[in-house]
Amino acid sequence: MADKASSFWGPVTSTTEWCETNYAYSSYIAEFYNTISNVPCIILALIGLINAVRQRFEKRFSVLHISNMVLAIGSMLFHATLQHVQQQSDETPMVWEILLYIYILYSPDWHYRSTMPTFLFLYGAAFAIVHALVHFGLGFKVHYVILCLLCLPRMYKYYIHTTDKSAKRLAKLYFLTLFLGALCWLCDRMFCKEMSHWFINPQGHALWHVFMGFNSYFANTFLMFCRAQQREWSPKIVHFMGLLPYVKIQKQKTQ
Repeated sequence: MADKASSFWGPVTSTTEWCETNYAYSSYIAEFYNTISNVPCIILALIGLINAVRQRFEKRFSVLHISNMVLAIGSMLFHATLQHVQQQSDETPMVWEILLYIYILYSPDWHYRSTMPTFLFLYGAAFAIVHALVHFGLGFKVHYVILCLLCLPRMYKYYIHTTDKSAKRLAKLYFLTLFLGALCWLCDRMFCKEMSHWFINPQGHALWHVFMGFNSYFANTFLMFCRAQQREWSPKIVHFMGLLPYVKIQKQKTQ
């Protein structure tokens, strides 16, 4: 939300602003809550990365967790500055991350191993260039939603073929956090005028960040479980301090 507060970064140049008063707490942070709400995503992605590396999962999962961190950092830069250049550092990694999910979900059925990652890499690079030149607005959101919808059929297929109750619970948490996050995002966009006059602004977009941080973690953990099953690594879901689920595997000595 635009206001007259002093700004270290200068006038807002991004094509999108959210339902939060600019520079309410610091002249260095445009949207305070939308910025700090990315921290849980970084922490969860770091936990997932440590687990993937420690148990020697395939490198694609390490890259996936790192991409979650890169996306969260890009989002922090965007919301802290509300500059168009930083907006690109938020939106472009969102597309790259979804392309990586598409690769992980569909690559087991892809017979030509080099074709799919090459196509997705070129697609992501081409999108980054075009998006930087054309500055998509609504087109970016529609494009992103379509890519997300492409992931859902395969996630559902993995869900119905998984018999482990704890793994199924992860998939349910994935869909639940996705629904709640989307609901917060929509409310922040559609009812900003009303909520800005409330005694406490619920900060719907910040809640979207938090929900999507957990959503990414649950999705990554579920996919790691499914992949471990494919590789016959005897996976099971355990909980750190009885709360945070993660995958524990037992590889055969030959592996």
